[in-house]
Amino acid sequence: MKLKITPRKEDYLRAIYRITKEKGYARVRDIAKELEKKPSSVVEMVRKLQAEGYVNYEKYGGVTLTPKGKEVAEIIEMRYYTFLKLLRLILVPEDIALKDAHVLEHMLDPKTTLQFIRLVEFLETRFQNFEEEFSAYCRRKSHGLVHGTL
Repeated sequence: MKLKITPRKEDYLRAIYRITKEKGYARVRDIAKELEKKPSSVVEMVRKLQAEGYVNYEKYGGVTLTPKGKEVAEIIEMRYYTFLKLLRLILVPEDIALKDAHVLEHMLDPKTTLQFIRLVEFLETRFQNFEEEFSAYCRRKSHGLVHGTL
């Protein structure tokens, strides 16, 4: 499914998805905390998402995903975790992996993303010791390189 929503809206949907998975609903303050946004900005975006059919929102109440919103949020979440897994597999430091997975989830064509999903699944199922072997390979190849640069 090719998503035709902005990265910012995707971030809101993913935040709402994560919060509702844990609590059953999300409040504006929960979303604001998750995204480090002002509650007024959250209300504005939630209203837009409601108008587009992605969420249900009641003033002073909770925010929940519609079936359409849940479907889109699950795709966004899968993309993010695919890139996070891949970056962890290739031993990217965790703080950088978290940031870069977020960038990649928004930037790549869906066909490219699908191939990354397939690659991660392949590596996880076919190479049980991939991380160990790749780590050893990286240590062998690190001679002569300045740490953190190419």
